[in-house]
Amino acid sequence: MRTVTALPYAVREDHHVWIPMSDGVRLSARIWRPVASDEEPVPAVLEFIPYRKRDLTAVRDSIQHPYMAGHGYACVRVDLRGTGDSEGVLTDEYLERELLDAEEILAWLADQPWSSGRAGMMGISWGGFNALQVAARRPPSLYAVAALSFTDDRYSDDVHYMGGCLLSDNLSWASTMFAYTSCPPDPAVVGDQWRDMWQERLENSGLWLEQWLGHQHRDAYWQHGSIAENYSDVQCPVLAVSGWADGYSNAVFRVLANLKVPTQGLIGPWSHKYPHLGEPGPAIGFLQELVRWWDRWLKDIENGVMDEPSLRIWMQEAVPPSTAYEERPGRWVGERSWPSPRIPIRRHPLERNRIAAEDEEVPEEELTVESPLSVGQFAGKWCSYNAPPDLPYDQREEDGGSLVFDSDILDRRCEILGSPVARLVLAVTGPQAMVAVRLSDVAPDGRATRVTYGLLNLTHRTGHEMPRPLEPGQRYDISVTLNGMAHAFPPGHRIRLSVSTSYWPLAWPPPRPVRLALYTGACFLELPTRPVGAPGEPRVSDFGEPEGTPPVPTTKLEAGEEDWTVSRNLANYESALNVVKDLGVVRIDDIGMEIARRAVETYGWTGDDFTSVFGDVEWRMAFSRGDWDVSTVTRTKLTSTETDFLLHAELDAYESDRRVHSRNWSITIPRNQL
Repeated sequence: MRTVTALPYAVREDHHVWIPMSDGVRLSARIWRPVASDEEPVPAVLEFIPYRKRDLTAVRDSIQHPYMAGHGYACVRVDLRGTGDSEGVLTDEYLERELLDAEEILAWLADQPWSSGRAGMMGISWGGFNALQVAARRPPSLYAVAALSFTDDRYSDDVHYMGGCLLSDNLSWASTMFAYTSCPPDPAVVGDQWRDMWQERLENSGLWLEQWLGHQHRDAYWQHGSIAENYSDVQCPVLAVSGWADGYSNAVFRVLANLKVPTQGLIGPWSHKYPHLGEPGPAIGFLQELVRWWDRWLKDIENGVMDEPSLRIWMQEAVPPSTAYEERPGRWVGERSWPSPRIPIRRHPLERNRIAAEDEEVPEEELTVESPLSVGQFAGKWCSYNAPPDLPYDQREEDGGSLVFDSDILDRRCEILGSPVARLVLAVTGPQAMVAVRLSDVAPDGRATRVTYGLLNLTHRTGHEMPRPLEPGQRYDISVTLNGMAHAFPPGHRIRLSVSTSYWPLAWPPPRPVRLALYTGACFLELPTRPVGAPGEPRVSDFGEPEGTPPVPTTKLEAGEEDWTVSRNLANYESALNVVKDLGVVRIDDIGMEIARRAVETYGWTGDDFTSVFGDVEWRMAFSRGDWDVSTVTRTKLTSTETDFLLHAELDAYESDRRVHSRNWSITIPRNQL
């Protein structure tokens, strides 16, 4: 990244500003704005997230917010209530109170003497979610949003559930927020009330996983905050961004197809990161792109930003299966609209071991599979943070427990852009079952790189609102939509479709194993096939080199650790995936704060006993400065029987070596077609 110090505007920074809410709670803001805004008001850009602006996001914020401020914007980074240095308690994601807070912040910003009265909202992940959710409420000063790594549908396309299947990232994410909401504010900011604020959080933030497991189907809980319920609620322009290694790329396609406002989509090779910090690379000059976006919609500057293709994506080239790589080869391509009329759907029938040609006649044949629990251990994370090695590994071992269909060897390049769909006719031997469908690029040496996948809880075959048990032996026509993709299969490679009845630990398995039968001749793979070398392909402008302002200085005091280990004991059939994410100890130099974060995740099982699976996540967070030394330890463990989920959790908080808070949970939650 190129560090930029010479900006069009000199910037002033207010490290801490209280913004009062209507219920008496004060939220803590950090504001960067042009010095000249005292005389010449500027638009505001709000990022509203729970990740602690003074320390945990300080480096990232210092790269991007001063940069935008130096281009003529008041950039405002606010901690959600109950997080960082804000007062109150945070008890869940995207609550009505959070969205009301955002509206009140926007109104407060519009009233400031340095504000032009116009604002944008931006953010990645949580900040992308609530930017769109607030946009759907149409506050008068919100003129545009930039949403990254977001969803428009909180049930069917978020960290909690996928295709009606419970994701292990649901446990991982709940454990992360369990740890974050247990952290205290900084006494240097909030003063002597810090201890009372901390105790209020420790006592009242709660165990979010209980709530999420209590809503196993698509209901009003998930519909709240899902703009897919009514896309027409959004009436301001939207920049929608994600990455292929991220968990959230599908929403970009959907908002392009459904929003009736100026919308641009951008999908690169990145994991869950801002594109100017994008990994895997190449990273791009995204902050320049953001400034262009805000200039157009917050300052009415006709700069041609909307002349770009409606969808710009990184067409990925084939790579060997790897859990980590610095850059993903490919090229930028564009489509003028989405869905694109240039991309036909090619329908390929399935026969034994083979993806047939489009118009080929295929006889009916019954093929069966009952996958071992080990299918899925090389799946990587649902949402990659590019923390090696959380991307999928070589799929050949997974394929050993799956039904596998290979295309003929390709004699020409084949580019797929969009969401493949598997149309399957199947029967199962039990009332509850899941199906996992993977699409892989198979090299001439046999190595298989997964390029996309989809899951479906078969009790959700007609919808996620009211699942119904299966009738053993009955045939069902079902469709599994795979994640959107952009991938070029080269000549000499094969396209592989793999079907399994488990995908653990990425997704929680059904209560008991079942045997699944597929009926060839009635099963098809639909591939959105982009024409190669067709005339009239839209041109994508160069994004330029990544830029940013100098990050706040930090000092690494202790090295961290990242590990990802798959183990299998052949004596007792116990297997496990162990993930270590230890960021070591870092000092934020300008505030003298020392921070330590360590998470250990374990997902285990025994043989093919579906009731043996468990997830266990432990977090340790620590903050210190001088005599102030605080830490928390949280642990969450999830197991299940055929009828229930069993949730156990622990929270301990310490001042120095003295424990000041302790609480345990033990909760049983009935399974309902899950």
